[in-house]
Amino acid sequence: MLALRGAKVIVADRNAEGLKTLPEHFDRCLLDVCDPLAAKKEIAALREKHGAIDLLVNCAGAIVSAPFVNIFSRDSMMLPYERFRKDLAINLDSVFIVTSAVVEQMVLTRTKGCVISISSISGHGNAGQTSYAAAKAAVNAMTVTWAKELGKLGIRCNAVAPGFIGTPSTHSALSESQIKHIVANTPIGRLGTPEEVGAAVIALAENDFINGAILDVNGGLTL
Repeated sequence: MLALRGAKVIVADRNAEGLKTLPEHFDRCLLDVCDPLAAKKEIAALREKHGAIDLLVNCAGAIVSAPFVNIFSRDSMMLPYERFRKDLAINLDSVFIVTSAVVEQMVLTRTKGCVISISSISGHGNAGQTSYAAAKAAVNAMTVTWAKELGKLGIRCNAVAPGFIGTPSTHSALSESQIKHIVANTPIGRLGTPEEVGAAVIALAENDFINGAILDVNGGLTL
């Protein structure tokens, strides 16, 4: 959707095979977004190659569902700390690391830009998702903090908080009965689509007076 509006889109991912499946008009960057040194190096290289970066969309992450207490596992009843830290690295640290690298380039080139992070409805708290909910709530808090701090430099920061979107990751993380329950409690009466999330990103990117917003895209599930 960004490319259709004339943006030069660069996709960063650690999955080399996945990057090969992208259409030719996307540039590709092999990058582990949880590696701060690699991120700083690659973002600087991209700026040298393409010029100033004026938009970052943080969308790397993984839906994580694991109960804080699992009474059926006596050997490891509590959510392991190692698992908690890993989940935070994927869903929270990555946002900090890449945003830091990109904002540095925006400041060095005096570029008025925009950072949009993909958060989640789980940022409000969701049973069975301690680490994922914590990460997304923190992404929301960082977004507002950065909006206050970076707005003076002409850099806007916003987030899109999708509800339950009809993607393979959603169907793998939730049972069909859970999905039916979610749909029944959503006023619009269905799951969202990736295109609707994309449209929210476009809206935040194009409106220069939106700053510090957490845009809910959930069909009214949290009303």
